[in-house]
Amino acid sequence: MFHKEGHKIIIVTFILIAIGVITAQFYIHTYWLKTLVQLSLLAILILILQFFRNPKRSTTISDENIIAPVDGKVVVIEEVFEKEYFKEKRIQVSIFMSPINVHVTRYALSGIVKYSKYHPGKYLVAWHPKASEENERTTVVINNPGYGEVLYRQIAGALAKRIVNYAEVGEEVMQGTDAGFIKFGSRVDLFLPLNAKIQVALHQKVKGGVDVIAS
Repeated sequence: MFHKEGHKIIIVTFILIAIGVITAQFYIHTYWLKTLVQLSLLAILILILQFFRNPKRSTTISDENIIAPVDGKVVVIEEVFEKEYFKEKRIQVSIFMSPINVHVTRYALSGIVKYSKYHPGKYLVAWHPKASEENERTTVVINNPGYGEVLYRQIAGALAKRIVNYAEVGEEVMQGTDAGFIKFGSRVDLFLPLNAKIQVALHQKVKGGVDVIAS
């Protein structure tokens, strides 16, 4: 199953790859070179397909838990001052996605969208300390009656040139469902209440829509 944000790219890539493979078959007469070109083109197609994959996830809905919004590795767990929305200290948990990770963003909790804003910006590498403030990004705040307000931020990386965000202010969303997509390498930051009990460790790999980040 592939994410809808990749359908056009997959179709165009498939057509171009097919043309390339057929062209190589008829116009490259050196066997090893023809094989190399065709295999390289097929490898590109496979990379595109795996990047836009959208595996089904079984989410256990809970107002007490914050689940991972994306697949990736936890690279930051620290207390910071969140200055865009809360303007107070929060616990930041950041998850870095490599180009081979699933790049679907899922809602970390159920609730009402209170804030959703897009910020144009730079394309620093996603793990850069300034990426959260200077890169292209979207900021979304979900209010859950039991948990309170939680902010998550989709951040573009050096390769990511487009962030897709589905959250609209006033919309009621469900934990684990599709919240957007980030194309080609990026990260997501979560800003949680100071009394949140973190359930992950630095460098731990997490699965979006499944693993519990905090309770």
